[in-house]
Amino acid sequence: MGKWDSVIMVDWSAGNDRGPTPKADAIWATQAREGRAQRPVYLRNRQMAEDWIINAVAAERAQGRRVLLGFDFPFGYPKGFAEAVTGSADVFSLWDDIETRINDAPGANNRFDVAGGYNALFPGVGPFWGNGLKRDILDLPRKGTARRDHMMPERREAETRAKGAFPLWQMSGAGSVGGQALMGIAMLNRLRRLWADDVAIWPFETMTKGVGIVEIWPSLFVGDAPDGWIKDAWQVHEVARAVSALPDAQLDQMLNVEAPEEGWIFGLGHEALLQSDDPSPPPLSNDCFALPAGVSWTRVDEALDMLKARLGPVTTTETVALSAALGRITAAPIFASRSHPPKSNAAVDGYGFAGGVSEGAHTLPLVAGAAAAGHAADAVPAGSAIRILTGAQLPDGVDTIVLQEDVTLTAETVTFKGPIKPGANTRAAAEDIAENAQILPAGRKITPGDIAVCASTGVASLTVRKLLRVGVLSTGDELAEIGSEVGDDRIFDANRPMLLGLVAGLGFEAVDLGRAADSRVAVQSKLNDGASRCDVILTSGGASAGEEDHVSAVLTEGGAINMWRIAIKPGRPLALGMWQGVPVFGLPGNPVAAYVCTLVFGRPAMSLLAGAGWTPPEGQLRPAAFTKRKKPGRQEYFRARLNADGAVEIFKSEGSGRVSGISWADGLVALPHEEAEVQPGDLVTYIPWSGFGL
Repeated sequence: MGKWDSVIMVDWSAGNDRGPTPKADAIWATQAREGRAQRPVYLRNRQMAEDWIINAVAAERAQGRRVLLGFDFPFGYPKGFAEAVTGSADVFSLWDDIETRINDAPGANNRFDVAGGYNALFPGVGPFWGNGLKRDILDLPRKGTARRDHMMPERREAETRAKGAFPLWQMSGAGSVGGQALMGIAMLNRLRRLWADDVAIWPFETMTKGVGIVEIWPSLFVGDAPDGWIKDAWQVHEVARAVSALPDAQLDQMLNVEAPEEGWIFGLGHEALLQSDDPSPPPLSNDCFALPAGVSWTRVDEALDMLKARLGPVTTTETVALSAALGRITAAPIFASRSHPPKSNAAVDGYGFAGGVSEGAHTLPLVAGAAAAGHAADAVPAGSAIRILTGAQLPDGVDTIVLQEDVTLTAETVTFKGPIKPGANTRAAAEDIAENAQILPAGRKITPGDIAVCASTGVASLTVRKLLRVGVLSTGDELAEIGSEVGDDRIFDANRPMLLGLVAGLGFEAVDLGRAADSRVAVQSKLNDGASRCDVILTSGGASAGEEDHVSAVLTEGGAINMWRIAIKPGRPLALGMWQGVPVFGLPGNPVAAYVCTLVFGRPAMSLLAGAGWTPPEGQLRPAAFTKRKKPGRQEYFRARLNADGAVEIFKSEGSGRVSGISWADGLVALPHEEAEVQPGDLVTYIPWSGFGL
């Protein structure tokens, strides 16, 4: 059935407009790609929701992406209902009939009257029940116990298999889905006409079109919502995330269902594939970058403390082979699969025997053969010795070794002088690492040494965080692509390749989002693209408050933004915002300021988002080879490098546009927020590029 590039999940509602404040029992929707879901969107009524769905799908299809769209209400009724109503078992004939009967507005709808009208077509009383209005409705009983002789099955086959699922005849009360189905099917029928040949409704049609629509029931596998989350919002988030993470083959398996009239619940019978012991962390809130009231200029240390307190991991997990784990971040503690060494073994080449010996000469008979690494030897009789090589497992009857250079040999004996303590020249089993001992903590970036520890203890695969995907976007009409022919009024885009290299050097996945022209439409389009592919976005330029600062304008209008006026040189303005649930770092346009702000603020923040924890830079005190005086009120960073004497010299210019200084330097000198006067020989804080993790 092919690859589904984007997954959109919707929690529907049959109620009236819920108002501007997000509420439970409302409509929630979210979008996910490759196991990463955006923060759910609150939609106050069905009309707004339908528009949102149409626009979201149109945006994906314009990019050539196939969309799997899910709704949490039944698409079909128990067998026989469609034919009894329309004279045909074709489910879409029933959909047409439902749409013609439903009247819907934000403040009212006629779903209870429609249910009563359908009941009038059947003998007895029912099958619908649950009049939720104060007025009586002809043929619609208030209680299910009042029904009789209506001749309809109580449940679809899917509901008999899904533990806890409610029958869709119930129109009101806890767990009722009858109203959702009537209102939802009317909407789906409109979408079916709108998208015509590009849509398939599952399981009634083959899922080979650009848009596939499926019925979901989040409670099938989604557990309780975390603190601070509305249940419906959490459920669509988790369904979208889990479904988008499935391999194509597993999705095809789930979609291979025969249910031509009643429909089916997507994932029913495959719950284990959708459940996860490590769901993605809740997305960041839109106000995570909000500054306290009254804040004007923010110290660097205060800004870092706020980022540390408000951010958290956003990456999900995966299992990788040990051979592919270098540089990845552990998602959980790693434990030894076996001891190291697994058995006691020889630390030297020599001759092994049991027990120590006293002073004086000792002669022991030699047994035939030798013990070598990878070749276990037979037990050695008491009072005898055996030739043993470094790394060999100690045979039974051996616990001590005398070095080969300390012995005299004959064909049948070995002679040596004591004293020798019991256990000499051997390595005890598990003396390095015991089986089941923790060998790596969660949140550790795996090093070559860690690979050795894992391999030695039999750890063949590890659960790690997926790589943080960092999008890099440049803005500005003055920028040109490298290699193009430009006039003197244009400059080559240096920031984007610089930042892409910086991101990759820090161990994250760098995603090139290209360059946006100076227009809000262009910036919005690029941010939309970035939000669909990335976990965090870095922009350079357009993030201040001028007429051409379109990043700030777009984030202000359609996302969330806070302008952090940071007491730092170079840098100062830093735009921090959220776009479709993805954090955006709006960096200054000058290359040096963009570089420094990425290292000082972006690097520890991205480390936290990636699951590696907060990683401050590692500086060192070095004597200055320069003179500098600074006023109080801001922290200053200077491009610097060590001279032949190990002292720190700084670049000749402090200009943020002097990109040559980044190449010249091998680190930064940081001078504190307070007043400072530096003379040659004074100790200053020098942070080499390696201190930032480069």
